[in-house]
Amino acid sequence: MRHAHWLVIGVLVAVAWASFGYLSLDLGRLFDREALAQMAKYAVSFFPPDLSTDYLARVGRGTLETMAISAIGTLIAAVLGVLLALPAAGRIGAVPRAAARLVLNFLRSIPELVWAALMVMAAGLGPFAGTLALAWHTAGVIGRLFAETLENASPEPARALRLSGSRPSIAFLYGTMPNVVPQLIAYSLYRWEINIRMAAILGVVGAGGLGQMLYFSLSLFQQPQAMTVIIAMLILVVIVDGASAWLRKRLVE
Repeated sequence: MRHAHWLVIGVLVAVAWASFGYLSLDLGRLFDREALAQMAKYAVSFFPPDLSTDYLARVGRGTLETMAISAIGTLIAAVLGVLLALPAAGRIGAVPRAAARLVLNFLRSIPELVWAALMVMAAGLGPFAGTLALAWHTAGVIGRLFAETLENASPEPARALRLSGSRPSIAFLYGTMPNVVPQLIAYSLYRWEINIRMAAILGVVGAGGLGQMLYFSLSLFQQPQAMTVIIAMLILVVIVDGASAWLRKRLVE
């Protein structure tokens, strides 16, 4: 086993080295004097952040909008994920299993930014497009996780209920679901963390929230206002990460 580990490490190092050569990456240029001076000059232009009352109020509304986009998108995705996970886990049959897995693969193979661009064309600029973009992609991700959770669930409680005369649906609800619901909620909370960040990025294509404010600020070379938005994003991510980690820990316990 030890030789196999070294072999894997050697292969990874060789692939990384070959990738640097293929892409002609020159990390030295990143740290030369001229590049460092330009980056420092650009970074200094972001300070001090714009802390005017009017702009802080706009950032506050953008923060709430970003929270709402991520929360509603994750909730819709969780519902779709559960509906697709049941056939994807083989609970209905082989053909529905293959069809559901194909749908899940399709949903998660398209990046959020592409979904957002499509939804902006369909629903127009604003938070509705961002919510739909997060919902479609996240449904594919957590649907697959839900399906694997159902496949790995212990069959003994449901089997005992069926042997005692319960219908298969009742055995599933009372024998399988209580054991997997905490894991499903934990997956949903983790994806909510990720969607908070993605909701900020989706604003680049006009999907609303803090991301759209950041894009406008950078486009107009208003770096102090952009810095205020970045700070709001950082605070929002820290709060959501902490709350989600605490909730997941309580669920596991």
